[in-house]
Amino acid sequence: MSTPNVKEVIRQKYGQAALGVESEAGSCGGDRASVLEACCDPITSNLYDATQKDELPDTAIKASLGCGNPTALAELKPGEVVLDLGSGGGVDVLLSARRVGPTGKAYGLDMTDEMLALAEENKRKSGLTNVEFLKGEIENIPLPDQSVDVIISNCVINLSSDKDRVLKEAFRVLKPGGRFAVSDVVVRGHVPVEIKKSVELWAGCVAGALSEEDYLEKLVKAGFDNIDIEAARVYNIDDARAFLSNMGHDVDDLARQVEGKFISAFVRATKPTAVCCTPSCCS
Repeated sequence: MSTPNVKEVIRQKYGQAALGVESEAGSCGGDRASVLEACCDPITSNLYDATQKDELPDTAIKASLGCGNPTALAELKPGEVVLDLGSGGGVDVLLSARRVGPTGKAYGLDMTDEMLALAEENKRKSGLTNVEFLKGEIENIPLPDQSVDVIISNCVINLSSDKDRVLKEAFRVLKPGGRFAVSDVVVRGHVPVEIKKSVELWAGCVAGALSEEDYLEKLVKAGFDNIDIEAARVYNIDDARAFLSNMGHDVDDLARQVEGKFISAFVRATKPTAVCCTPSCCS
């Protein structure tokens, strides 16, 4: 039996989630609650406050499958250019667009047609004009070098099977002094092999997660400095049981093994203001 393509599984799963939000009847199981439970809940729950929810179309909030609120940690300024990697239904792009104002711009990048269609509809409903959604993959960002002030992302980088490439691309498109401020699922300690080899869990924000040490190492390798990884939430055994429930294994035993191992983290870093002092350092 051939191994499923992780990227295609992710594309299909998030496409189904977008369609489920639009129809209020999910394809991961039936209603919207089962869409999110099958995808990323409880990781996705309670990420935005009431004020932020009031600013946006309801379908933008419902389509959020992230693990944090990167717009809260990025400290966006008027006039800045922001890029959201894996923008989904556009919630973080729209929030960012309001923060940077009419003199700034917010880009959203996603590979899933259904999510992009939902994001465009949410943009229309929002009335914002400083927003642009791009189709593409986070491993190959369709923007020029040094064109972005801030990169955000919400529980997406952990889904990539080539995180080194993602971080290299993020570094490339950031301006010198630009900021990397993402929410992501990060691992502390050893995780059972049953978790790591599950494509479905990879598409559900868990199996592809890096350890804190590996994340730090990859950011340094990409060229970033001022790196900080801050735990925002530690998932407990009930959370673990929820996201392991469809694996077909001894859920209680696996849940005990991953208790406290997965965290929702704020990952921050900066592109140095002076880079590439020699021809070889950007190769």
